[in-house]
Amino acid sequence: MMDFSQFQKTATLKDGSVVTIRAIQPEDKSMLSDAFYELDKESRYTRFFGFKEQVSDEELKRATEVDFDNQIALVVTTTADGKEIIIAGGRYFLLTDQSAGPLRAEIAFTVEEDYQGQGLAGRLFEQLVDIARSKGVSTFEAEVLPQNKAMLAVFAGRGLPMKKTMADGLIYVTLSLI
Repeated sequence: MMDFSQFQKTATLKDGSVVTIRAIQPEDKSMLSDAFYELDKESRYTRFFGFKEQVSDEELKRATEVDFDNQIALVVTTTADGKEIIIAGGRYFLLTDQSAGPLRAEIAFTVEEDYQGQGLAGRLFEQLVDIARSKGVSTFEAEVLPQNKAMLAVFAGRGLPMKKTMADGLIYVTLSLI
């Protein structure tokens, strides 16, 4: 099985710019922190379901020190002012034990406002689907705020069987990967 902790590929966005999609690394903590603080309040709200003002060192550690077995985390980077920056991220983590039958995973992703509408979320989603399928994951689940139309459109636009239910002010999305 492929070692996804070393995953890396380039992609061309709708505007013609080239970005790198790669596995997150422990040394990305500072870049991930910078990316968090670049998000506007609305993006933070739709991703974290609340007005999150800061990210802790412990959260950065959990987000960047990934085992690539029970959790997969990818970032999209580009170069700005001569340095690499994170402009998007996506991850999934297993909800079921690997010995307990069909594997289910929760998925989430975020794209910096300046890069939205370029197909990044779709690229990240497709890459996570490919990795999940190769690891035997049969279902993705997501909790989405009703106003997060962009994320719902990404899920709906990929041709995967999808179920949506509404409860507690959230849309619960289930996507079949098989």
